[in-house]
Amino acid sequence: MTAQSVGLLALFLAVVVLCTKPLGLYMANVMEGRPIWPLRVGARFEALIYRLCGIDPAQEMGWKHYAIALLVFNTLGGLLVYGLQRLQFWLPLDPEHFTGVSPDSSFNTAVSFVTNTNWQGYTPETTMSYLTQMAGLAVQNFLSAASGIVVAVALIRGLARHSAKSIGNFWADITRSTLYVLLPIAFVLALVLVSQGVIQSFSAYKSVTMLQPVTYQQQKTDAAGNPVKDAAGNPVMESVTTRTQTLPMGPIASQEAIKELGTNGGGFLNANSAHPYENPTWLSNFLEMLAMIVIPASLTYTFGRTVGDTRQGWAVFGAMAILFVGLFALCNHSEQLGNPRIAALGVDQAASALQPGGNMEGKEARFGIASSALFNTLATVTSTGAVNAMNDSFMPLGGFVPLFNMMLGEVVFGGVGSGLYSILIFAMIGVFIAGLMIGRTPEYLGKKIEAFEMKMSSVAILVMPFIVLLGTAIAVSMAAGRAGAANPGAHGFSEILYGFTSASNNNGSAFAGLSADTVFYNTALGLCMWLGRYWPIIAVLAVAGSLAAKKRIPVTAGTMPTHGPTFIILLIGTILLVGALTFVPALALGPIVEHLILWGR
Repeated sequence: MTAQSVGLLALFLAVVVLCTKPLGLYMANVMEGRPIWPLRVGARFEALIYRLCGIDPAQEMGWKHYAIALLVFNTLGGLLVYGLQRLQFWLPLDPEHFTGVSPDSSFNTAVSFVTNTNWQGYTPETTMSYLTQMAGLAVQNFLSAASGIVVAVALIRGLARHSAKSIGNFWADITRSTLYVLLPIAFVLALVLVSQGVIQSFSAYKSVTMLQPVTYQQQKTDAAGNPVKDAAGNPVMESVTTRTQTLPMGPIASQEAIKELGTNGGGFLNANSAHPYENPTWLSNFLEMLAMIVIPASLTYTFGRTVGDTRQGWAVFGAMAILFVGLFALCNHSEQLGNPRIAALGVDQAASALQPGGNMEGKEARFGIASSALFNTLATVTSTGAVNAMNDSFMPLGGFVPLFNMMLGEVVFGGVGSGLYSILIFAMIGVFIAGLMIGRTPEYLGKKIEAFEMKMSSVAILVMPFIVLLGTAIAVSMAAGRAGAANPGAHGFSEILYGFTSASNNNGSAFAGLSADTVFYNTALGLCMWLGRYWPIIAVLAVAGSLAAKKRIPVTAGTMPTHGPTFIILLIGTILLVGALTFVPALALGPIVEHLILWGR
């Protein structure tokens, strides 16, 4: 890595570590209802919410009741987002007079934002009214993130409690995580982003005349929106000339803040965080990257604090950080090397893969390779899915990294809440394997890990690869699926594989070469998002309920420590082993073979 890359990574990790303990402690206090000043200040408003909704926050729930409440709440949210899209032409705050969104796109988008995926098959600034963006999409950015937090907290309670029949109250948890964690941080971040130049307004779009006409080429599409290809399978391009430019306006900063903080990722604008209206400066870029990771990282301390041993949280943090650094190094190294075909052409030796400069295709000059690689890696280890550079333009191994990040289950910090509960499932699988190897009943934090926990843990980690591989296989075997890929061969396969991996992991990023706003992809990816989100959540809550009911086992000389280097190595090995065994064959058909072809090996 270059000195700039090392310096950026070191600074970033230092800030993350500094934030982890105070924010983690604060979230532990909030979720356990301790009498800290924010809860005292907001107590009346919180009580009013419970009164209006007929909720008794002191009445705790078993895991089944908790799961049903979560599913009902999220389903109602999805119906609201669907209705707003379909009826937006009748509703206010639509200065561009957009029509209603099609049924299949509305279904896909509703599921996408409710599941914290934020996959966008449409162009936001030409599709969604301000009201739909705010009351539908931005609201679900808060609530889907809060849903992830409460599941993580429920699992932590399962590990911390003993001989208990309940894991908390969903309605109290969702209210507190939204009211005291997400809202205040997002509010402050939005103000800072506005100070950096991120737009926040209700003005209508502005049309300006350009100083000179611009002619460019774009891929031709058919009536269904699929890319048109020639007989050889190459995209057919068409020339377009424009003399005016429309500048989109809108309440962007408020959505940008929670989009990153809640690890959602869906942009107000199609170019996402590569657009200067969403991400104009180096400071806004750094803060947006920090926002993606700060809550997932801090939840590790929340975990350690709640179970009574902060070393447990730091061990999980350490495993996440080691994997993150390695993945960023690979992505950054691949982009710094650049494209060997440029050197072979002999056109520009300064851009040779053997010279400094690297691959700048699809990247913003104001960010460069190091910040683009860091943003790209963060967005896919945290399930955010936002981009400040186009993934489709990354080198094969640079594109391999975000794909592999998601295939690991996004446990390398992961989404808000979902990263922690997923890596704790891997921790239980790791100690189960270790226990079998030494002939002891596996245990984690004083709880026996038995058959039921292993069955539910297996469901939690195997649902995603099953959906990804099955969905990809169906797509590449059908004309409607193959038609969406803009490129032939290995790269086209990677585009389809990436789409199903992103949807099933609730990430939302794309290779940008997949035309997904079709009935086939809107339906298929919508189903993947729903199953990929709630099937594992139900399994995790079942584990939480089972663990909460167990008695705590005293520590003995034979108890495996789960806070030291040995455990960290075991946890990393378990994560990599599951990911490698499941996805290497598919990866070999996509980015790996593309890398070998490109470098002539």
